[in-house]
Amino acid sequence: MKKITIYTDGACSGNPGPGGWAAVLMYNEHTKEISGGEKDTTNNRMELMAVVKAFETIKQDCEIELFSDSAYLVNAFLNGWIYNWELNGWRTKEKEPVKNLDLWEVIYDYSKKYKISWNKVKGHADNEFNNRCDKLAREQIKLVVEDKALEV
Repeated sequence: MKKITIYTDGACSGNPGPGGWAAVLMYNEHTKEISGGEKDTTNNRMELMAVVKAFETIKQDCEIELFSDSAYLVNAFLNGWIYNWELNGWRTKEKEPVKNLDLWEVIYDYSKKYKISWNKVKGHADNEFNNRCDKLAREQIKLVVEDKALEV
């Protein structure tokens, strides 16, 4: 079975504020970079959006090795939070509604469709692909801010 390696990152200027997301997808010698942004968002939302957008680009059955510097994302699967949220009607252990539910539901659906290994990487360190995602996400913030400035 094909194996795709994905690196993702999200960034926000202010929290909430303008944000960007990015992903680098690799299969054999092929690499694809995707990125985007939103005018009023949060860092966690951008971290999740990067994963959603990366998964949406996959067009065939494969195994996925996903790398993120977001403990929020990775721990949801590695520590089983997401399974408990679903069992509790998408509420946290504090009985609060899960934030970013629209994105979590999409990611959860993909996690049932594909075999995914969730890997936490240290952010802003020496990982080439995490750093590339960070750069792309931050570039998107600049584009969002420029667009916003033009609308004023």
